[in-house]
Amino acid sequence: MPEIPIDIQVSTLPDSPGVYQFYDKDGKILYVGKAKNLKKRVASYFSKTHAYGKTKVMVRKIDTIRHIVVPTESDALLLENNLIKKYRPRYNVLLKDDKSYPWICIKKERFPRVFPTRKLIRDGSEYYGPYTSMKTVKTLLELVKSVYPLRTCNYDLSEEKIQAGKYKVCLEYHLGNCLGPCEGLQSEKAYNQQIDDIRQILKGNFKFALQYLKREMKAKADAMEFEAAQRLKDKIDILENYQAKSTIVNPKITNVDVFSIISDEAFAYVNFLQLAHGAIIRSHTIELKKKLDESDEELLTLAITEIRQRFASQSREIYVPFPVEVPPGIKVTVPKLGDKKLILDLSVRNARFFRQDRFNQIKIIDPDRHTKRIMAQMKADLRLSEEPRHLECFDNSNIQGTNPVAACVVFRDGKPSKKEYRHFKIKTVTGPDDYASMEEVVFRRYRRMLDEGEELPQLIVIDGGKGQLSAALKSLEILGLRGTIAIIGIAKRLEEIYFPDDPVPLYLDKKSETLKIIQTARNEAHRFGIKFHRNKRSKTAISSELEAIDGIGEKTASDLLKNFRSVKRVKEASFEDLSRAIGKAKARIVYDRFH
Repeated sequence: MPEIPIDIQVSTLPDSPGVYQFYDKDGKILYVGKAKNLKKRVASYFSKTHAYGKTKVMVRKIDTIRHIVVPTESDALLLENNLIKKYRPRYNVLLKDDKSYPWICIKKERFPRVFPTRKLIRDGSEYYGPYTSMKTVKTLLELVKSVYPLRTCNYDLSEEKIQAGKYKVCLEYHLGNCLGPCEGLQSEKAYNQQIDDIRQILKGNFKFALQYLKREMKAKADAMEFEAAQRLKDKIDILENYQAKSTIVNPKITNVDVFSIISDEAFAYVNFLQLAHGAIIRSHTIELKKKLDESDEELLTLAITEIRQRFASQSREIYVPFPVEVPPGIKVTVPKLGDKKLILDLSVRNARFFRQDRFNQIKIIDPDRHTKRIMAQMKADLRLSEEPRHLECFDNSNIQGTNPVAACVVFRDGKPSKKEYRHFKIKTVTGPDDYASMEEVVFRRYRRMLDEGEELPQLIVIDGGKGQLSAALKSLEILGLRGTIAIIGIAKRLEEIYFPDDPVPLYLDKKSETLKIIQTARNEAHRFGIKFHRNKRSKTAISSELEAIDGIGEKTASDLLKNFRSVKRVKEASFEDLSRAIGKAKARIVYDRFH
């Protein structure tokens, strides 16, 4: 069959909702996507210029387009998610969490057992979960078993076998962990009442279990069975304690899923909280690796579909930070205030903590990936054409125009490279003129780098606002480097970022890693410059005391300090020592001055 051009493949697509698949010339799947209108969505890949490089590369590789028409958009959403998991296309978001999770099973049998499992067997048994960790499962089972004595044996407790006396109670009965249904010591009705309460507890509802235990406790107390009443009181305390720790918001909020998203250039982190009766009964965060220029809306929609499928959620309402597409029958709420907003904020906080934990782990395990992520983030935040692997920051230091100096600090891959730091004594400027001083040091720094053939930085940071930035730009223009090196200014008052020829500053998030690196470079330049400035002032003050002696000039004062290291030692030196340093005539002047 002859090869069909892409434009013809696109033109024959239907105007229906569905899922499209891109393949390369070798028949390898590149991408799976969903669409309200297949023809319009697929055509958009070939009719517009893509700012994001990976999308351009993918579009160039597309050789064949296939599609599946579905009745509704929600069907397309579910099908897209299933196909991504099945084929794992190169350019689709990668879900980085595909492990199996534990469940709690209430076995379909007479006198049901309750136990943890990672396997779902479709035999009519009830499964609660999945839970995000076995620790959560164990905690819940310990709670259940501390309140309700349940059997753990796997005997077939049919009525005939019990009446025939086939079984004998085991050690669990004598320890008080089981009430002996195997010998008919506990009725099926009483046992099933416990199972009903356990079902409610696993759903996050403690109300019925507490009501039942309180009724039983009162009955035992009325019958003067105070020890039995106390044991029931202990169980009530256990349940109320657990419930108090679990309740986060209004107990009326029930059967709700909460989703939030935090993302950067390379990854997104989606947190999921499930609420029942005001208590969080499940919390989980997944990491998604971006492949193209996916928006937060697209990523959150995909994550909601995946998470609800994975955890078999039946919740009819979801809280999200912005509107998303979901299957029909699910209410979408975007909370703005009150208890609902508090729980959404809690979800965001969980996503942030998870992201920070991942970063801390990556710093230790894979520092290169950590560096790449930060560099990519800086490139995007500051609208740069390349990653700022080599950054230089300038700061001026002077007090009332005295001893003006400047500092240049160098950062490599976001970290200080102290051996490359440089000091500058201002030579051509008189008085406290920050703009002229900045113009001078920037010119001198890059004039020398050009003369010596050194590699230029990808980013220059100027400590100051529009004035200092304009001064630095003059020097770059003279050197023919304007437009070759990216340059920004950072003003201290509101930490606003200024760009050349743009009067409107950029305000980065105060927690942004990009802003933190720029602030660190600015603070480091300031510290380095101030230290040099203080040393210079100190030396000037010392030299001035010696130069104040009649007949002693700058050269003699410098020779004295070079030999004796301080004015104090000059004062204590003998005439012979002074003579060896500066000659007898001048030694006599200095010696007589201090003696």
